[in-house]
Amino acid sequence: MIEDLQQAKARTASVVELASELIRRPSRGGIDDYGPVLGVLEDWLTARELPHRRLHDGAGELVGLLVEIPGGRPGSWWTLDACVDTAPYGDETAWSFPPACGDIVDGWLRGRGAADSKLAAAMFCHIAADLAPRAETLCGGLAVLLDVDEHTGGFGGARAYLADPAAARPAGVMIGYPGMDEVVVGGRGLWRASIAVHAPSGHSGSSKTVIGAITRAAHLVRLLDAAELPGVVEGAGFPLPPKLSVTSFHGGQGFSVTPDRVDINVDVRTTPAFDAHDAETLVRKAVAELDAELPAPMPTEVTPVATWPPFRLAEDEQPAAALLGATAEAGLTVRSKTAGPSNIGNLLAGEGIAATAGFGVPYEGLHGIDERAHLAELPQVYAVYQRAVLGLLGG
Repeated sequence: MIEDLQQAKARTASVVELASELIRRPSRGGIDDYGPVLGVLEDWLTARELPHRRLHDGAGELVGLLVEIPGGRPGSWWTLDACVDTAPYGDETAWSFPPACGDIVDGWLRGRGAADSKLAAAMFCHIAADLAPRAETLCGGLAVLLDVDEHTGGFGGARAYLADPAAARPAGVMIGYPGMDEVVVGGRGLWRASIAVHAPSGHSGSSKTVIGAITRAAHLVRLLDAAELPGVVEGAGFPLPPKLSVTSFHGGQGFSVTPDRVDINVDVRTTPAFDAHDAETLVRKAVAELDAELPAPMPTEVTPVATWPPFRLAEDEQPAAALLGATAEAGLTVRSKTAGPSNIGNLLAGEGIAATAGFGVPYEGLHGIDERAHLAELPQVYAVYQRAVLGLLGG
């Protein structure tokens, strides 16, 4: 591991230089053009003769780059994934430095994307460059997915990769989210639906009393908030309970008219013991109760919009075992974690692909103001990922 760390230290300056260039190309999900930030990566990969190609979605939009390093011996393919689109800046006046500065101050790389996940993208590109000269000795192959459309929730880059018939299907993926203390090996799934609540419209000043859509929708929210969800099931191997949240409530305009429709969004985080079917059953039961207690001319409509399964890898399953083993060899105390929020790991789990979703440098301000990533630990993180990849590829 000492040799790995020395090599990683030699790479650090180049990794940070590339990450800084990426931060200086704004790539906010759904806001900025992704061409410039992906162009920086294309130029870097081309200069090093690393095989790569663009990924496009069904509409022909550019959604990522894919680097592929085939090994010289049979075996499984493994993927390193880091998104290069970012969250929005938010209130730029609240930042103490420009969000796209990409500079280094007191050992911190600063700017939007420093933590999530342009530093990881730069690191993964360098690992691919390190492995390419010895590819003939490796089993299977290594892919590096540099995706965009992640922060929109569309995950266009990951979807294009999985749908690409020319890409080798990976046995597992390691996602470069930051954080030094944990390897994320699982996450709750989700079931999301939009609900249309109807009622007769009326004038707010009328002598006739009308139970409007807002009143009915508010009653439905109370029913959903009061719904009983199971707790953590002992011995099931999943440490988090399900969770239901009403995340959006829209209807009405002005003051004089009671609206005839209100739209609600419901987000249910699922577990192996409370899956998407259970979530939908619970929501439809609350809707049926609403329609029975406060009838309306039209039944309440439930439209499911997204379903992702929960996932959790055991510590001896790949690629979790390789990543956790490499951290142990580096002398790091790292715990495995099941995350409450969902991530690309859930999308991959739905495709039957195992994933870890986080191990990286310490950070601050992720998705908030003054995002920055601490660089002192970068050589250790680099060496851990390189050792994990070599272990998976039989190197």
